[in-house]
Parts: sequence; structure tokens; C-alpha cells
Amino acid sequence: MAGGPSTPELAIAVCEAGGLGFLAAGYKRADAVRDQIRTVRGGTSAPFGVNVFVPAPEPADPAALRDYLDRLGPEAERQGAELGEPRFDDDDWEAKLEVMYEERPAAVSFTFGCPEASVVNRLHGVGVAVWVTVTNLPEALVAREAGADALVAQGTEAGGHRGGFVDDGSDEGGIGLLALLRVLAGGTPLPLIATGGIADGAALAAVLCAGASAAQVGTALMLAPEAGTADAQRAVLAERRPTRVTRAFTGRPARGIVNRFMAEHSGVAPVAYPETHHVTSPLRAAARRSGDADAFNLWAGQTHELVQSRPAGEIVGEMAAEARAVLERVSAALRDPDTSAGRS
Repeated sequence: MAGGPSTPELAIAVCEAGGLGFLAAGYKRADAVRDQIRTVRGGTSAPFGVNVFVPAPEPADPAALRDYLDRLGPEAERQGAELGEPRFDDDDWEAKLEVMYEERPAAVSFTFGCPEASVVNRLHGVGVAVWVTVTNLPEALVAREAGADALVAQGTEAGGHRGGFVDDGSDEGGIGLLALLRVLAGGTPLPLIATGGIADGAALAAVLCAGASAAQVGTALMLAPEAGTADAQRAVLAERRPTRVTRAFTGRPARGIVNRFMAEHSGVAPVAYPETHHVTSPLRAAARRSGDADAFNLWAGQTHELVQSRPAGEIVGEMAAEARAVLERVSAALRDPDTSAGRS
């Protein structure tokens, strides 16, 4: 939930409700991440985690990127903004790692790649658990080899960027969460944290039954008052609108609610992250300020219409309570088939 929705207040609220709150380190300088970690520590004594982006391995094709920049010229004029610089950078990678070593959150999760074993070992040496986001079994095996403690299994239902890093030949949509959990459970002994389309207690119960040790939610919290979600995005999150995976906004596949920008540019957007992210960042910021929901990324999972505008602590607490009730009902049905819905 980098880029706005993730806030220290949201992490604190989740922690205080009994969950493991997370901060998003993406798109922030290392000093800002350190400040947010200390803000969370000042607001809760509970453990929490931080998510860090792994840098892209190589720059984008300059010709493809240049063509896309030419196409985006009219968008800049429409928003009264300038295109950003298409720079290739590492998102302050080394400095953020130093912050993790110094501040020692309970867990650091990595997205867009798997850190080297030396990074994992150093985090382990200061008592930090390492999670790696994976979207298929080849990625899970890489993470296991590097020494990861757990895998964040991201199903295709998830909103925002696809966190994977090994192309297994499937399309950009990826594998559904329940199928992914079963594949990963059969291929590695590492604990699984399920994410993607989990917006209520029934979905939480389902992923626990499918082999997950825990669930990670994002879209479900985006209407909470503690979240930094833009007003224009809040207005459309609970509507029945389709989502789609696109590279149009950042150059990397990500799922969001379909809008004009996505519809007009998805077909030609190149593989170019983080260059495209930097190019479109001023346009998206201008659209957020003006409330133009057709011109910036409306990241959301496939169950976004289920989200509720309630305090984060209430959402987390109710989700846990509902999951317990669902699991008890399923357990009772399995013990006595005659009480199941099919025979009642």
C-alpha cells in the first residue's frame, strides 16, 4: 500500500486490534521511513513490520519508453503538469536496509524480488524475520534458498502491484490465491501468508483452510479513516466496477479499478519500472489534487466493493471474529454431515 494509503496511524490501529500492522517503505527516502517507524513505536508497544521494494535488475528499453512518453504528452497537458524524469533508481535500497538493521522491526517483507542471502542473514542477526512476496512456485524456491522465514503468497485477486520476480510463463494476471496456496504448500515447507481479495472473515477462514498461517489485507482497509487513501479513490472503491491488471501507470503489472487512463494506455504501456512510475507521478498527483479519478491509479483488489468505511481496528476485529465463526461452523458440519446446509 505504498504511495499514500499506508500510514503510521493505520499500522498502529491494526496492531492495537491484535493484528501485525505494516508500514510501506516504497517511494519514501530512508529518513522518512525511519521517522514513520519511530512514530509507530510511539503509538503502540505491539510488534509491526515494514515492506521494502527490491530494485529492478536492469533499466527499461529506451526506445519503448520514449514512444510511451510521446503518447503521454496530451495527458500532461490535460492535468496541467509536466512529465516526470524517466529515471532508473533503486528506491534508496541500501539506505533503507540500514534503517531495517538499526530499527529492527519484527518483520521485513520484500516485494518485486528476493534479497540476497547476505541481507537475509544480517536481518536474522538482529532478530528480524524476513518475508518474501511470491506469485508462483519458482519464486518460492528462490526465497527458500535465500533463507526467508515465510512467504507472502500473492494471488491474482490482489490489488496494487504484482509482487513477483520470476517469469513462469503465465500471463500477467497470475494464479488465483487458493490454487497458489495449495501449489506452494506442496512445494515448500515455509509458512504462508495469504494475500489477495481477502475482505471479510469468510475469506480469511478460506485461506487458513487452504494452508495459510495468516492473511494479509490491503484493500479491505483503504476506506478506514486511518488510511491515507485519496478522496477521489474513496468515492469509487465501494462501487461495482471491474478491475484489471495494467502497466499503464508505473510500467509494472498492477491491479486497479478500470478508468479512462487505464483503458486508453494499457495496450501500449511498456515494461518499464520504475521509469514509467517516475514519468507519470506528477500527472497522477495532479489528478488526485483535482479529484479526477479517471486519471490516476485506483489500485484495488477484486473484492473492493466489499470494503467498509469503518475504523481499522473494527474491521480487523470483525474479520477475525467472523473467521472464527465460519471455521467453527465448518468444523461442526464435518463432524456431523447431517447438520450441513445441504441436509438441513
